[in-house]
Amino acid sequence: MDDLVESILDYIRSDYTDYAIMINGEWGSGKTYFWNHKIRNRIENMTVNGKKLTTIYMSLYGISNLEEISKKIFIETTQLMDKNLKRYMNSNGQTVIPEYAKTGLDMANFFGVTQNGDKIDYENFFSTDDKVLCFDDLERANVDVIDILGYINNFVEHDHIKTIIICNEKELSTKLKSTNKEMKTFIATYLLDKEDKLLTTDKPMVEKIEDTIEDVFDKANDYERIKEKLIGETFEYAPEFTYIINGLLIRYENNRELIRFLRENTNLIVSTFIKSGTRNLRILKHALNDFKKVFDMVNKSYPNTNNRILQTMLIFTIAVSFEIKAGKVTKDKFVNINDNEEYKSLVVSSRVFMDNRQFYIKEFDNNYYYNFKTEYRFFKFIEIYVRTRIFDMKTFKKDMEDIINTVDTDKLPGYKRLLTEEYWKISDDQFPKVVSEVLESVKKGEIQLIDLIKIYTYFTYFINKGLIEYDIQTINSVFLNGMNVSSITSEYCPDAEEQIKQLSIDENIPEMEEILSRFRDLNNQLKDKMYRVKADTIFKNIPMKMEKFYDLFDKECMEIPIFKYSDAYQIFQRISCASNEDIVTIKEKLIDRANKNAKMLLPELNNLYKLKQVVDDYIDGKTPNIKVVMLQDFSEALAEIIDKYNEQKKKLESVNV
Repeated sequence: MDDLVESILDYIRSDYTDYAIMINGEWGSGKTYFWNHKIRNRIENMTVNGKKLTTIYMSLYGISNLEEISKKIFIETTQLMDKNLKRYMNSNGQTVIPEYAKTGLDMANFFGVTQNGDKIDYENFFSTDDKVLCFDDLERANVDVIDILGYINNFVEHDHIKTIIICNEKELSTKLKSTNKEMKTFIATYLLDKEDKLLTTDKPMVEKIEDTIEDVFDKANDYERIKEKLIGETFEYAPEFTYIINGLLIRYENNRELIRFLRENTNLIVSTFIKSGTRNLRILKHALNDFKKVFDMVNKSYPNTNNRILQTMLIFTIAVSFEIKAGKVTKDKFVNINDNEEYKSLVVSSRVFMDNRQFYIKEFDNNYYYNFKTEYRFFKFIEIYVRTRIFDMKTFKKDMEDIINTVDTDKLPGYKRLLTEEYWKISDDQFPKVVSEVLESVKKGEIQLIDLIKIYTYFTYFINKGLIEYDIQTINSVFLNGMNVSSITSEYCPDAEEQIKQLSIDENIPEMEEILSRFRDLNNQLKDKMYRVKADTIFKNIPMKMEKFYDLFDKECMEIPIFKYSDAYQIFQRISCASNEDIVTIKEKLIDRANKNAKMLLPELNNLYKLKQVVDDYIDGKTPNIKVVMLQDFSEALAEIIDKYNEQKKKLESVNV
């Protein structure tokens, strides 16, 4: 880094130059920080030909025309002649005027008077050999890059002003090629058509269009030509991360506990940053700011939290920030992982069974936790905070309570150790005890049904490897009985098939087929049980709490065959007691629901037959009044819905034939 600084200063010291220099580096890598803390002060402390140098820094970010650059240069130069302003800035440690303040500067400077009444020294004002220009964020300007470089060339070639350009050439190249892509594609297609080359088969259409665009609109070549004329040297900026990160930590000096922790774990910050595979210090800065919130909340609510857990939270906050914000992974990769146990289960199954469907999670774990041993390494509240910017207190408390209960793995139930810990981490002395504990938990029905499938998979694996002496028939018997007991307290698992796929198991093995068949039967029974409770909860709001009924029905029943799980006679009793207006509303909702989701609602067909029959029996022979007529209309609507379901049923049967 010192060599780079000296090379730049050598350029500044040169008596005569007719070229600029460029500092090239990735976004967020600290190029501007490098200018402010390593270069600017060194330049301003230099004297060349008896004159003390002055730096003029301009970010081109968002600049939309060349006039804005001129205006910025004017403001930056005139403010340096205002003694009062300069004195104020020096006393307050200011290096540049805030953008909002610049807009309020008195433009009387333009007429030869500074803000403190002194006349401008025009000899000094027009002097160029004591100025050093720095243009930053070239690739982020909203002006054609070629035009900007041509503009800068006036200072360099004609005025011989020392000029430094800071940019990300990789992004600049992408920008040059992607500008007005739609227009370029249209014109390229038109030209190919005029030349009768559009439909030829010598090369793919996409390739022909791209080649034509490059021939006609290749501004990259224009850029290279003007760069060759303007830029004498290009320096690749490779930041000293430890130095810059230490600079980032200064902002937390007022938080004594936090800064102490961060200073002690600088190596963790640096190593996690490097493992991210990016050089984006902006993301790291935001990640550290997020961790400040995490650290403060943990210290406030759970002051005795283990230091190892805090270190892991630091790693996780930085890692998730880079994975999401650097565009390395879509946000939903972590959305469906609810807690540390589920995370570790995915990691363990991917490692034990070599399941590549969890490749990303496995690689994430291998990368960021390599050589860092910790049992608790996924924090849902941090993931939510980084992804959504919402600090979910409920999830935070749940995670922290789980941490308190699970940090000591020796106290975990045996089956949880198998689900969340690679089995080879269990000592040979402990392994038989863990196996016995697991089988006892299976027999007592203490394990959720979906977890029983996962554990059964491990046991078949252990049998194949000769790690346990049980035969597969004995294990099958224990698990089948255990599943029956477990089903009494287990909950329905809606994503069971997806979780089974993640286990990468062979369903054609007879024993596995029997276990899975029993699981699916029991899981379906749990689904029926859950929906029966849901149906009762929703329909009991008729007729006294109709607004609540409509709200629940719209949210939870539009795609669920809820009538399959309800008694037709009880539903009719409630509907018949509702107002005529509500009967009409319910009818319209049912018709709209059937029109949109007939295929999903088909399982409720038989119960709708029964409901229609109950309605028809009630109105048969009744003297017409408004209620009876409304119920007749309701019956006709049910008939229409039943016909729609039958049509859907025939379509499905024809497909299956």
